[in-house]
Amino acid sequence: MAERIEWATLEDKADVERVPYEERWPPCTVYRMLQETAAAHADRPALSFQIKSGPDDSAETMDWRTVLARTTQTANMLRALGIGAGDTVAALLPNCNEMALTLIGGMTAGIVTPINPLLEVEQIASLLRETRAKVLVTLAPFPRSDVANKAQAAAAEVDTVETILEVDLKHYLSGAASWLMPFLRPKMAAQHRAPVKDFWTELRGQPDDRLTFEEGDDTRIAACFHTGGTTGMPKLAPHRQRGMVYNGRIPALHMIGETDVLICPLPLFHVFATYPILMTCLASGAHFVMPTPGGFRGEGVITNFWKLVERWRVTFMIMVPTAASALVRRDFSADTSSLRYAVCGSAPMPVRLFERFEEATGVKILEGYGMTEATCLVSINPPHGERKIGSVGYPIAYTDLRILQCDADGNVVAECGADEVGEICIRSPGVFPGYTDERRNEGLFTGDGWLRTGDLGRIDADGYVWITGRAKDLIIRGGHNIDPAVIEEALLEHPAVAMVGAVGQPDARSGELPCAYVELKEGAHADPAELAEFAREHVPERAAAPRHIEVVDTLPITAVGKIYKPDLRKRAIARVYGKALAEAGIQADVIVVEDKTRGLVAELVLRSGAQEAEIAEVLDPFARPWRLRQ
Repeated sequence: MAERIEWATLEDKADVERVPYEERWPPCTVYRMLQETAAAHADRPALSFQIKSGPDDSAETMDWRTVLARTTQTANMLRALGIGAGDTVAALLPNCNEMALTLIGGMTAGIVTPINPLLEVEQIASLLRETRAKVLVTLAPFPRSDVANKAQAAAAEVDTVETILEVDLKHYLSGAASWLMPFLRPKMAAQHRAPVKDFWTELRGQPDDRLTFEEGDDTRIAACFHTGGTTGMPKLAPHRQRGMVYNGRIPALHMIGETDVLICPLPLFHVFATYPILMTCLASGAHFVMPTPGGFRGEGVITNFWKLVERWRVTFMIMVPTAASALVRRDFSADTSSLRYAVCGSAPMPVRLFERFEEATGVKILEGYGMTEATCLVSINPPHGERKIGSVGYPIAYTDLRILQCDADGNVVAECGADEVGEICIRSPGVFPGYTDERRNEGLFTGDGWLRTGDLGRIDADGYVWITGRAKDLIIRGGHNIDPAVIEEALLEHPAVAMVGAVGQPDARSGELPCAYVELKEGAHADPAELAEFAREHVPERAAAPRHIEVVDTLPITAVGKIYKPDLRKRAIARVYGKALAEAGIQADVIVVEDKTRGLVAELVLRSGAQEAEIAEVLDPFARPWRLRQ
């Protein structure tokens, strides 16, 4: 059995760190970590995927011996198709066993770039072009899916793509019947230059017992994830093998072993699922379960989730707050006694939802914090110690975290004291070397090498980390990052629009939804409905289309001419909270203030005799804190 150390306190973290990182874990690649696990747990279940969500629907499970063999073949196949150590294979796939094999095999053969299949053709093509992808692994035509068409259309716009490998998910459908076949031939996409080949046909001819090449060491860049929204110039974060292994080793050290089962309905094109979840399974021998290609978005997954927990005897569930909100309202008749923890990340979890979920399920929630620029995991509430609701816990072992005041050039002005808000800055084996576009790295690191996360937070007297806001202005909708520039640039194309400020407004289900405040050109006319229709047509990603547009006389401007977004956020919070209270029959004035330890807080001045419990019922589902004004 691998080394296990219980983690309850900061002293436990310090004890772990007394052994230097590379003494505890000598340099290792993802492939070598997989070899070690396959040798120790060859016959144990490793990857399971079920294409439908029913608790009795068919599923395909691979043991660790098979995962190693198929990963070896995948890596060899990609090398045979021209993927060298510095070349990119793009994975435009939903969750399935082939996506996991492509990720691990792609990391081994070259550089893998996962791409969200929900993106539009233009964004997919932009990412293929930016990474100079040689091979594109994607879906074959499949019912009710346009991924195959989008992949071919995007590849047609990119000169570097030499091969398209298609994964045919029909083999997961027991007895894919003749009635299905008319739906498997959608209209062909644009003419493409690259030949289309079948994933499994190409794979079967490759050796499964050895790599046909030298894979390199743990300092090699082996993945590239896009972050910061979906603009025409995406930010691409390269990841080293070392950071990937680190993200697997730490959870395996503290809480996850070979007998654990992790159900992950989050997409593998996101770092949360790929690194601390999939890599932890590779490090520990735990079982990784994927329910449907769409995960939580898949048909019936939320409805059947607790029955799936019973089916697979799940010990760890992975979720985001929006999923928790839906799951807590579902039938609990299934046997979920195997569950020990629910790991939650990607967005803040409202306190009331946290409490309701634990009361209803009996499952402990571990809230954590991660970011693409740190490969992923930064901090988490200690699994064997005190969990502070609303905090993201302690920094993980071998991660140092400081709260700093920095100037625009990255120079440290001061280090913050306990409960003083500043910018979260980190240093760890997972921190990336910087974006692929050097222009985006200006001021990204402090002068002495600490990563500036762009997130605002504080460390309390007990050492717990609290996120209070974001310096980088991203809108986080259900864990999905939206760059406000996408909205602003689209609306600025309208002939009547002079200036736009896009921010996130609170939402009880998604955490945040995009909204926009618009200043019109002098003498011009446009109403919110017209602007909303224009945004739907011109914002390149459907999820980024603003849910509320407001025309204002003047936007708040800083001394240097920039839109002052904290004022817009205050306005959005006051509007949303005021409307929610009014709909519940509670009359109150909402004044949003800046609190030095909690960020923006909604203060309520009651104009009716509502009880605090009534107000809590309305406002607690929102992530932004509130209080009665004294």
